[in-house]
Amino acid sequence: MSKTYRLVISCPDRVGIVAAVSQYLNERNGSIVEANHHTDAEQKWFFMRHVIDADSMSVDLDTFRREFSKIAGAYDMDWFINDSDDKPKVMLMATKESHCLNDLLHRWHTGELSCDIVGVIANHDDLRSMVEWYNIPYHCINVPKEDKMPAFKAIEKAIDESGADTVVLARYMQIFPEYLCEKYRFRVINIHHSFLPSFIGAKPYHQAAVRGVKLIGATCHYVTADLDAGPIIEQDVIRVRHSHSATDMVRLGKDIEKLVLSRGLRFHIEDRVLVHGNKTVVFSQ
Repeated sequence: MSKTYRLVISCPDRVGIVAAVSQYLNERNGSIVEANHHTDAEQKWFFMRHVIDADSMSVDLDTFRREFSKIAGAYDMDWFINDSDDKPKVMLMATKESHCLNDLLHRWHTGELSCDIVGVIANHDDLRSMVEWYNIPYHCINVPKEDKMPAFKAIEKAIDESGADTVVLARYMQIFPEYLCEKYRFRVINIHHSFLPSFIGAKPYHQAAVRGVKLIGATCHYVTADLDAGPIIEQDVIRVRHSHSATDMVRLGKDIEKLVLSRGLRFHIEDRVLVHGNKTVVFSQ
């Protein structure tokens, strides 16, 4: 696809929003190649995402931002517009489990994920050779149980120096401190190996086996100070039977984790996720 602009808007719902945006684009020859709208009737809030053919526009992006700000002000819009050529920078984080990390690296390597992976941070050295095969910087930062704050300060420095827009916890088995959750608000994505809000915390597959569930799943969500309670981006499930042990569920769950995390990251980097309160509107494709 040729270069596009992604215009993303959320604002109080009222008559005339779509017409105002469409008129502005029409007057500047903007060709809309994808359009998504949603109204939350209960909260009276409107969401929009338009993908515009950049070559069709008669104004450049700086002019667009300056001119459109007048419309945005009139409708109290929270909005932004991104250029598809400006790839987000992503920092991946992991511990010892390799399935989610390897899947994301492979999808990035083959061009399925339109982003720049600027590094991998891990608290063990187990995954170094796999990551360095992709010529990606590997930062091993040990997180001692006694005092974790120096390690998280080092992690913060590595993220900031990389220029990362997004951080992905690809089975990183440490809890982010509250100050980092706030600093990188809605920029840190986690994969939890459970269909939240069921079975939060550690060993959810073992919890599920004890309860005798018939479905297990995985949840991709934004990280907040409340453990496993951030806005949900993507979820999926797989059916299990009474004969499946916790070990079987771990094996089956890994496939769901990979799919859910890769889809969630793709939705995020393509500006398909709009957060409102603790809920998301996801204009998936």
